[in-house]
Amino acid sequence: MVTTRTTPAGSSVAPLERSGGGAEADLGWSLGVLLRAYKDGVSAAVGACPHGHRGYQVLTTVVHGDQPSQLALAAYLGIDRTVMTYLIDDLVAAGLVERQLNPADRRQRKIVATGTGARTLADLERRVREAEDVTLAALEPPERDSFRALLRKVACDLRGVGGGDACAVVGEALAAADGAS
Repeated sequence: MVTTRTTPAGSSVAPLERSGGGAEADLGWSLGVLLRAYKDGVSAAVGACPHGHRGYQVLTTVVHGDQPSQLALAAYLGIDRTVMTYLIDDLVAAGLVERQLNPADRRQRKIVATGTGARTLADLERRVREAEDVTLAALEPPERDSFRALLRKVACDLRGVGGGDACAVVGEALAAADGAS
């Protein structure tokens, strides 16, 4: 099967064979191309969030996760705890999250989304989904859902996360890609 993709500027990209050799057959090449396109699209979508994609990951995890402390949040996302402090400080300053005493352990501060943070995240999630759909435009909507589910399954298995947020894995890959550039 041959597929031709049209770029946003309207120019046609050469057809890709779904089978065969060359770089297109290499998983690493495919993941690299996909990650770069994802990074470009999603960076634009979350640009207004403090710390961009990483700030979005933290906000997503705060809203949808249940980490009991800032340290647990940092460990879950694979972010250095000192970096997490600055990141949370900026999210607090933007009015998106707040530090609250953890009722289960008063020595800890639990990071909790504010009403503004939850509304902002809903808008960011919509924008990210749109950017992802542009990145995955070669796939039909049901194929995109299947691709996301399969990718999440592999990522969570590699991280030892039971059905959790695959954003942590993507964040590490993006950070590594940023460090390599």
